Amino acid sequence: MAMHGTSCLVPSVLELAKQPIIEVPERYVHANQDPHILSNTISLPQVPIIDLHQLLSEDPSELEKLDHACKEWGFFQLINHGVDPPVVENMKIGVQEFFNLPMEEKQKFWQTPEDMQGFGQLFVVSEEQKLEWADMFYAHTFPLHSRNPHLIPKIPQPFRENLENYCLELRKMCITIIGLMKKALKIKTNELSELFEDPSQGIRMNYYPPCPQPERVIGINPHSDSGALTILLQVNEVEGLQIRKDGKWIPVKPLSNAFVINVGDMLEILTNGIYRSIEHRGIVNSEKERISIAMFHRPQMSRVIGPAPSLVTPERPALFKRIGVADYLNGFLKRELKGKSYMDVIRIQNEIGK
Repeated sequence: MAMHGTSCLVPSVLELAKQPIIEVPERYVHANQDPHILSNTISLPQVPIIDLHQLLSEDPSELEKLDHACKEWGFFQLINHGVDPPVVENMKIGVQEFFNLPMEEKQKFWQTPEDMQGFGQLFVVSEEQKLEWADMFYAHTFPLHSRNPHLIPKIPQPFRENLENYCLELRKMCITIIGLMKKALKIKTNELSELFEDPSQGIRMNYYPPCPQPERVIGINPHSDSGALTILLQVNEVEGLQIRKDGKWIPVKPLSNAFVINVGDMLEILTNGIYRSIEHRGIVNSEKERISIAMFHRPQMSRVIGPAPSLVTPERPALFKRIGVADYLNGFLKRELKGKSYMDVIRIQNEIGK
């Protein structure tokens, strides 16, 4: 189990937010963060919107849009994605009920000191560390042998079955998108798709309760994702996800019937820095909870990743060393969540002038 990292146990923010608090407890106060912006206060560029139906009908301009989104933004919203609407709807209903289970029911699914899977928070490495204004539930979903036998099998029906359907649908979507990226990058060989024939997958459900002092807390710290491809569902369409572009925080407006897709660190490594994993954060508000579900996809633990050989050229030498997926994740999980700092561990310092 230690393979997947551990996290210090912390109390439930959802329970805390039920109290009539006016002052946020000190352990949740993040003093020096960039100010929170909401999109209705300022006109900022919007994350690209990509149509999967168009991509699959081999529209070259849509493929170009995908390529541009991954190079310039590292994020896009995917519409006409073909996932059956009831699968998404049932997931939305189920996750809200799951977070609202009574505390004694939830305790059965809580993290333990040995395993970060379950309800709690991730990346808590010390008792002094500032906490996030959020509860999350994390579980490995694929490969099957990586699942914790006390978690998914114990989830009440019908949510358990809906969750299984959702995991399968999104795993298929991940494989499809990687195939389209391979095409956009003009990779002729199997070197990228082969790593994703049977990808690892994890689910993280997030519940950000309303907060009386939202600007003093953070829902999720600024970070980039460690995996290859994240597929996020903004469950109740409450704004809060922001990405850092050109030094500004840009809100990702929730779009009905869309997924937010982003490039993770491992995909940046595999594409030799052509596609970029971008820092993002979650902010909270004082009126309404925000709920989201992130599905993380990456090559399996036994694999080794490095820049795809066909993307390493004399003009663009390798930017990263080769590293085992397990080694990368072990290093990533031992630290607090801080921006993209972990990628520097395997960056080759061969850029001109350094």
